[in-house]
Amino acid sequence: MITLRSAQARGSANFGWLDSRHTFSFGEYFDPNHMGFANLRVINEDKVAPGQGFATHGHRDMEIVSYVLEGALEHKDSIGTGSVIRPGDVQRMSAGTGILHSEYNASQTEPVHFLQIWILPESKGIAPGYEQKTFSDAEKQGQLRLVGSRDGRDGSITIHQDANLYAALLQDGDEVSHRFEKGRVAWLQVARGTVQLNDRLLSAGDGAAISDEDLITLRGTSDRAEVLMFDMAA
Repeated sequence: MITLRSAQARGSANFGWLDSRHTFSFGEYFDPNHMGFANLRVINEDKVAPGQGFATHGHRDMEIVSYVLEGALEHKDSIGTGSVIRPGDVQRMSAGTGILHSEYNASQTEPVHFLQIWILPESKGIAPGYEQKTFSDAEKQGQLRLVGSRDGRDGSITIHQDANLYAALLQDGDEVSHRFEKGRVAWLQVARGTVQLNDRLLSAGDGAAISDEDLITLRGTSDRAEVLMFDMAA
């Protein structure tokens, strides 16, 4: 079964410096029918104005993944990590017992456009942690590249949950399939471009809940499409 979640149906918030779209309930946007999917709790598509950002704030017991589409995002946290995240980078911050961090647009002239993703951890009270890895376009072109997993296999970042995160770049006509093990579900998020998921056409910002499917096929239908897929325990 494939259930679409259109970009237009998402919640939104605009504070001038921040334009955000919420796939699931977040902040002042609340929809009891869209509180997350499996262990996936938040997918926010954020655009932050030059030189602006999120001041230092706290999190606890959450796996937070940042995926930059355009621009550069500067990260600082209370465990001593400081980094700049750019397209191709995947960052994971484990909030665990508690962490403070800030996120700012690293540019004074260009906006930053990124996805912030929250995944519920499989256990509470773990030690806070940070990890960042780079995946080239070539690694994702025409294929689902594993970029996050519970065991960090194949060079992926480690996520403290039974969740496999894949990223793919698809040109028009590129086709890739994914087979699910029994008891697995998935969420597909289109970051840019358009793709065909089995017989459904999805555009940038659209998402799809996938359950009770043995196999899905993704086909690129634009010059450059970029997707994330979360394969999770049901």
